[in-house]
This record gives sequence, structure tokens and C-alpha cells, in this order.
Amino acid sequence: MSNLYAAFRAAFPSDLSRICLETDKGRAVSYAEVEQQSGRIAALLAKLGIKPGERVTVQVDKSPEALFLYLGCLRAGVIYMPLNSGYTAAELDYFLSDAKPALVVSTPKALEEMTALAAKAGCHTVLTLDAEGHGTLTEQAQSLAPLTGIAETRADDVAAMLYTSGTTGRSKGAMLTHLSLIANAETLAKAWGFTEDDVLLHTLPIFHVHGLFVAFGCALLSRAKMLFHPAFDAEKALAAMERATVFMGVPTYYTRLLANPALTRDEVAGMRLFVSGSAPLLAETFSAFHQRTGHYILERYGMTETGMNTSNPLKGERRLGTVGFPLPGVELRIADDQGKPVPKGETGIIEVRGDNVLKGYWNNPEKTAAAFRSDGFFITGDVAQIDKDGYVVIVGRASDMIISGGYNVYPKEIETVIDTLPGVGESAVIGVPHPDFGEGVVAVIRTLPGKAHPSEAEIVAALKGQLAGYKVPKKLIFVEELPRNAMGKVVKAELRKANSGLFQ
Repeated sequence: MSNLYAAFRAAFPSDLSRICLETDKGRAVSYAEVEQQSGRIAALLAKLGIKPGERVTVQVDKSPEALFLYLGCLRAGVIYMPLNSGYTAAELDYFLSDAKPALVVSTPKALEEMTALAAKAGCHTVLTLDAEGHGTLTEQAQSLAPLTGIAETRADDVAAMLYTSGTTGRSKGAMLTHLSLIANAETLAKAWGFTEDDVLLHTLPIFHVHGLFVAFGCALLSRAKMLFHPAFDAEKALAAMERATVFMGVPTYYTRLLANPALTRDEVAGMRLFVSGSAPLLAETFSAFHQRTGHYILERYGMTETGMNTSNPLKGERRLGTVGFPLPGVELRIADDQGKPVPKGETGIIEVRGDNVLKGYWNNPEKTAAAFRSDGFFITGDVAQIDKDGYVVIVGRASDMIISGGYNVYPKEIETVIDTLPGVGESAVIGVPHPDFGEGVVAVIRTLPGKAHPSEAEIVAALKGQLAGYKVPKKLIFVEELPRNAMGKVVKAELRKANSGLFQ
């Protein structure tokens, strides 16, 4: 069977009373509970009339029950669609209207707003789930007998859909199949040496690839226990490391660990692996962490559409400034803008092919066709080169996308809001090095001569009303002119260079 839950279930220990995860409050969840509670949610989905292939949109806080919901969707053959918990109503309105889910699950506090947005999108079933695992979802599921079966799905059936964007246009729903998620999780569990003796410290959010598919997938397929924290807290994470063996984080987590004097070699003596991704790791972070702990952070490279593509080696040199080698099963080439491979050492666009790659973009055949070469290679848009030893070195992005604190930030979305404000001529949003977030979002704003422009506080307030907090610029700069090329296009490279030391 090609169902992702079937792959997980096959890896469960024979003794289902064994602990699968433990929360930071001491709650222990056994494999038997995982099996039973995901079965109850699958039964609820069936009772609600949700059919295989329909979407279940989820915007909730992290909890074991949120994982049961994910697994229940897999078991029922419906498409799981997680959304960042920071999205605003304006953002949610688009996602729901585009995906047209059969069910929406939200936090109790967002119920009224979400119900209205869901109804507008044609969905009239909204259930709730809070951070403690309570809500109408679990209340209704508990009255049902657990579904014991697993839906028959084909390898190319969509298991999950995550929204991603470019610098122009609207967000796109990346359709990830059961095969793509199984293949990537199996590859990573093996490449990173996961065994049932491992204990994964899980502090990542579970609404994107890193926390949900990478961390959770590796743990379930290897029977590794998880220490399941609702969010990252440096002090709590350090305290938990005495019982853990593996930690996955974004660069921001590592800078915050380094800021804590309690981070020492003795404190992490039992750890075997630290993994970083979702944003570029600064050289100073990599070096400082090794000096303090004796560990070289393993940096890897992936994206929403493909899962993980490359990784520094588990055994061997984890080379600073690189993302390692293509993972087994992933074909990778560096190509020009026509898809022709460039000579080794030259710069081009990363293109990948393999079972890990998305099926396509939801309801968007034009974008899907444009994202693939005729030979099946997916165009990532990331600019890189391969060094003499075969390590992949990412040197930039073909797009202007910013990765701040592990989250993707798309400048056009922010610029569109700023440019509507009175007194603003034009804005250019860039990312510059930030010691904590990897990249800090900066808005450079051209004011109109002789006209009053909104204050920094007014612009921030306007942005916060329409965008998630992590997208709001950490600095606004007002200028009379923006640098342009001969075609009149703003040269963001000059702005990044001029402001590269802004947060240092």
C-alpha cells in the first residue's frame, strides 16, 4: 500500500504500549494512543462525509492532537492542508477560497472569524482544537469507534498541500504525494542514522515541511521517541537535551542557544546530531557552536515543493557554507535559464528530479508546466554552484524571497501594502543579514517630494493589520530615490549591499 500512514504503521514497534512522544508537561503518548486517536479522527472524517481527495484545512496550535489529526487525514485518504498560525484574515481568505476545503479546523478563539471565511469559500463545517488538545474536533471524535483500516491510496495521490509563493502573483498550493513524503522521510532517516534508540527534541512548528514531514517523519519511521515541545525556548531546550540525542532547528534557534551561557559541552554530551535548515546558517553561528559544544551543525537544503534535496554528511566533513551533497534518490543539476547543465564550478539554477518532488500546483496547470523542464526536472529558483569536491554551495536566490527565522517572506506581498499608503511613492523590501533571524526584513521606502508620508509606526500598524507578524519589516528606511538599472527596475542588490551591516 502506498499510503504514508501505512508506512508509519509498519514501522511501529510490536509493543504498542511503548512511548511515541512525551510533552514538555510530562504527558506520555504511546503508539497505541497514536493508532487509536488517529483512527477516531479518521472515523469522524468519514462520518462528516469527507471523501478521499478533499481538503482539510488546519490552523491550530501545536499539540499531540494536531498530529493525530494529520495522521487521521492520511488514514482517511483526505488531503491535509496546514496553515501558519500567524496568518491574518486577509491571508486566510485567499487560502480558503483557493483550496475550497471540505472541513476547516481552527483554534477556539478564531472560530467566529474562521467560520465566516470558510462559509465564504463554500465550507460550512468548522471544528476547533486548542493547544491542550480540547475542542469540538476531539469531543466529536471521542464518541466514535476508531477506524481500524487505512484508505487505499495510489503513490501519486496527494497526501498534503502546503501553500508557497513567488515574488509575484498569488500563493500556490504545492501538492505533495504519499510517495514523495514516504521517499523523503525514508531517505532522511537513513542518511541521518536514525534508530529506535534516538530521542528527537522536537521544538519546531508543525505547519511546514521541517517540523511536520522531516522531523516527525524521521521519528516515526525509526521508532525514535520525541520530546514534544509546543515551541522553541532556549532554556527549556537546553534542559531537555540531557535526555535527547537529536535536535532539528532553524538558524535562529542556534543563535538563541548560543546566547545562553548554559550551552556547554557537558550540557549536550548525550547529543549525537544537530541539524539546521529552512534558512542559511551564518558562518559565525556554525563556528561558534562548534567551539562551544564540539558539534558541527549539519546543514541541509530543501523546499516546500521537494522536501529535502541535499545534506551535509552524517559521517564526513560538514563543510561550512555548503548544503552538502544530493541525497540518495535525488538527481540534482546546476543549469542555465534554458535548463542546460553548466560546467562544474559555474553558477546556475538548482534543478532536481526524484520521487521527492511535488506532483504540481493545486488548480494551476500553467504554473505547474512552467516549474518543470521537459525531462521532468523541477526548477527550484535557487542559485548555486557545485565545488570541486561535489558540495552544493547556494549563492543566492533567483527570486527576491527572504527567509527570516525559518519562514519564507515574499517582498511583493509587503510592497503591495506599503505602496497603497498615502505619501509613499514606491517601496523595495529586502533581506539583510541578521544575527538572530538569519535575514531581517527591511523596507526601503521612496517618499513623494513635498508630501507628508506615514510614520514608521503607522506603516507597521497597517502591515500588522494585513500580514503575519514575521513578515512585518524590522526596519524601515526612507529615501528620496531608489537605485535603478537601465530598464528602470529597482536594483535590490545595491540596497542589500548598502544595508548589509544594519543589524550587526
